[in-house]
Formats: sequence, C-alpha cells, structure tokens
Amino acid sequence: MTLTATSLHPVTLLHPDGTTTVADLGEAPAFERPSTPLRSRVAYAAAHVIPKPWADNVPGAPADIDWEATLAFRRHLWSWGLGVADAMDTAQRNMGLDAAATRELIARSAAEARAAGGSIVAGVNTDHVDERVIPLDSVIDAYKQQLHFTEDAGAGVVLMASRHLARAAQTPGDYERVYREVLEAAAAPVVLHWLGTAFDPELEGYFGDADTVLRIIEAAGDRVAGIKLSLLDAEAEVALRARLPHGVRMFTGDDFNYAGLIAGDGERHSDALLGAFAALAPSASAAIQALDAGSPEAFSAILEPTQALSRQVFAAPTYFYKTGVAFLAWLNGHQEAFSMVGGLHAARSLPHLSEIVRLAAACGALEHPELAARRWRGLLAVNGVES
Repeated sequence: MTLTATSLHPVTLLHPDGTTTVADLGEAPAFERPSTPLRSRVAYAAAHVIPKPWADNVPGAPADIDWEATLAFRRHLWSWGLGVADAMDTAQRNMGLDAAATRELIARSAAEARAAGGSIVAGVNTDHVDERVIPLDSVIDAYKQQLHFTEDAGAGVVLMASRHLARAAQTPGDYERVYREVLEAAAAPVVLHWLGTAFDPELEGYFGDADTVLRIIEAAGDRVAGIKLSLLDAEAEVALRARLPHGVRMFTGDDFNYAGLIAGDGERHSDALLGAFAALAPSASAAIQALDAGSPEAFSAILEPTQALSRQVFAAPTYFYKTGVAFLAWLNGHQEAFSMVGGLHAARSLPHLSEIVRLAAACGALEHPELAARRWRGLLAVNGVES
C-alpha cells in the first residue's frame, strides 16, 4: 500500500511469508457515549482480565491480576451502555484464571457494578473442584456453591457449561436432573450457556441436542431468563430462537455472525453476550444507539464491518481468541502491557496480530490510532521487524 500525503499513522504489516507492507491506521470514528440506557437490545460484553505485567503470570501459576486496570476496563464498558459478563471464558476460565482469582474477580466486579450503576452477570461453573471426574451429585453441589457465592456477591448468574458434567452425564436425563436441581436453588432467573467445542473441545456432546435444552428451559418455568448460544452456527441459533418459550431471551455468542442475528428477521432477534463486544464497545454501543433511533441501516453500516475483525480474533483454534481481545485492549490503551495470565499472550503469531491491526483500522475499532501505531511499531521492533 502506498501512503499518501494525508497518512497520519503509518505502520508496517507483517505477513505469514515474512514479507511486509505499509498501511495507515487512519482516524478513530466519532462515536458518542449514550446519554440514556440502550433500549432496543440487551448487550453484554464478556470482559477479560488484565495481569500485573511484572508478576509471575506464567503457565500454571496462580493469576496475579492488576485489579485497578481490570476494573477500569469494566467501567469503560459500562460507560458505553453495555453490561459486563464477567468470569466467563473470555476472562480465561480454565485457561489461566484459577478458582481463587475467579472468586475475587466476581466479588470485586459486582461491587464495582454497584458503585458505577452498571449491569453485571457472572459465570457459575464447577471448575473449583480439583478432581477431574466426579459423580452427578457432586456436580450439583459444586454448581450450587458457585451459584450462592455469585448471588451473594450481587451479580446475575450465567450458568456455564461444566466439564465435570460433560464427563459424568450418560444420558439427556442426567443433564435435565442436574439443571433442574441447580435452577431450583437459584434466587433469581439465570442465563444458561451452551458452549461449543470450538471454544472448549472437552464439551463434546454437551446437552446432546436442542430438544434437551428446551426441556430444561420449559421445566424451569420463570427461573431461566435466557440462553447464550456459542456454537458459531447461525442457522442453529435461529432455529432454537424460534422455539424458545415467550420471555426467554436468546443471547448470541456467535462471534462470526452477530450482526445479522442481533438485527433479527423482523419477528425475532438475538440479544448479545459476546467476547467480541469487549474489543468493540464503542462500535457495539453506536450500532445499538442507531437501532434505538430507528435506523437499522446505520446499525448494519456500523456493526457489519466489525465482523471481519471478530472472525480474525476468533479464528481457529478459537479458544485462543482471548489473546486478540487483550491485544486490542492494549492497542486501545486499556492496559499498559500486552500480557495475559498464564502467558497466553504468546498464543497468537505476529502475522495473526498484524491482520488484527489491519482489520481493526478498517472497521473503526482503534480508539486511539496514534497510540495503537506506536505500540504496534514497538512490538514489531522487539521481535526484530523493522518499521
């Protein structure tokens, strides 16, 4: 790419074959924070955690989190009118975030939400249990322990898919029994979570099929507020959405196809609970503000271009998408170092990150292009790539 006289933030892009080109990051779009709550869609951004850059956040070590920066990032999301979905897989559950750090994250984020007037839900799982295989009764008890802790902290509940349950369940009836007993213990309606194998290969065969999920929801009555579907299958989401009981929301977790699913088909739409929205808060907010103003065309014009970026961030192996979310947070000035708990910042290659830079500039996802350019040039220099 040839730079013009108007180029303001030139950067080098690195390709998989080692060649380079030069591009300009342009200017940030002039999105404005909402002055009133978003109305037409419910939208949660699944937030990541920010480690202390000088701490021993190596693979296998307990997470040492920069709480000031982590909570400031949540305030950033709330300032754009989004809710925060915390302690989910974006926060590196089962990929660096240990049980003690998970509990502290939920408690701190829930307290911050109360202070900021922000909406928060948090993941409930069984992952504090050290044993790999446990019986169904123990799965139920483990779920209840986290459920009560999260409710006592003041966060809404997202009942996450459990690896322990995936190993222990032999029939659809096993899933129905576990969810029935856990939901009966809930003090308020919860959101279920169906996580596909692209995000966690250990969840192969979870639930079995959509019929099992529907039986669980129907048996729970008003104890299920919605379900987050993270199968990366838009047709499956639309089909299940059409079968949900009245009042049960579909929260899309499809980071490949969210724009059309949130827009809907004229009769039904999906709300959002997305890791992608943590990286795209201004764009996500501006798009929903456009819907609130009665402009679906503006909604599409803002949000559809971001999907190319999201598909790169969530490219296979998809469970390493957290690296792209943290990378964009670093480029946008929300953390001082490109580092992650468990050393996960090393999970993506420089050419992969370079493509994120290009696509983020193309869709307006760089909040401070000058800062992003400076940081990207520095990362390339450290890795021996001349700008």
